[in-house]
Amino acid sequence: MNPARRSPGLLLFQVAGELLMTAGVIALLFVAWALWWTNVEADAGQAAAVKQFIQQNSVPAPAAPAAGSLPAPTGGPEAAGSAPPVGKAPGRGQAIAVVYIPRFGADYSRPIVQGTSQEVLDTLGLGHYEGTAMPGELGNFVVAGHRQTHGAVLDEIHTLVPGDKIYVQTADAFYTYVYRNGEIVLPDRTDVLLPVPGEPNAKPASRIMTMTSCNPRFGSEERIIAYSVFESWQPLSAGPPAAIAKQLAELQGQGK
Repeated sequence: MNPARRSPGLLLFQVAGELLMTAGVIALLFVAWALWWTNVEADAGQAAAVKQFIQQNSVPAPAAPAAGSLPAPTGGPEAAGSAPPVGKAPGRGQAIAVVYIPRFGADYSRPIVQGTSQEVLDTLGLGHYEGTAMPGELGNFVVAGHRQTHGAVLDEIHTLVPGDKIYVQTADAFYTYVYRNGEIVLPDRTDVLLPVPGEPNAKPASRIMTMTSCNPRFGSEERIIAYSVFESWQPLSAGPPAAIAKQLAELQGQGK
């Protein structure tokens, strides 16, 4: 048999093999794009959004005391009975706040924007569920974010432990929430968004922050929910909570 003349069956087999190899390469490139490049793009955009928000709502740097004088007193958390200020919800896609979660890393800061559309979550960071409470408001302040792509803003949500602090900076104040507990639910469990999670028609008597993301980390068959309770607040003029003071100074360009 002339080796230059291959049977139609052999030719078909070789073409099919080449097509499968091409499809495999395309699949690998897609995975690389989804798990790496979308994070690179989103990280850059979110970092810029954080800096822009902080510059627009700058926190005064503490003044150095004059020689021979005592330092000026600094602000701190407001008294338990003092109602925190509550901002008005902005338009969809606009920034509400910046969130700091030390458990996720010493330099973790992400923007929180209005809305939870795919466009918002894919590019802008954490999305605020429209119709839920605003930071510091009675009820349930609910945000959502990706876990493995587009910035992976909640990739470490499963590492939270009770007592972890979550700091939210708005144009008015810093709010401190404390992580309480989490749960895994099916996607149709929309009752986690209620003013009192899981309790329809209940009137809220406390301030809660709820974070939602997909579960497991590389899937979306379930949702992972993290509940935190309000602890305290302080106005921007009082400066940030001590745990994020250095990080905020660096973001404002005041760090050494």
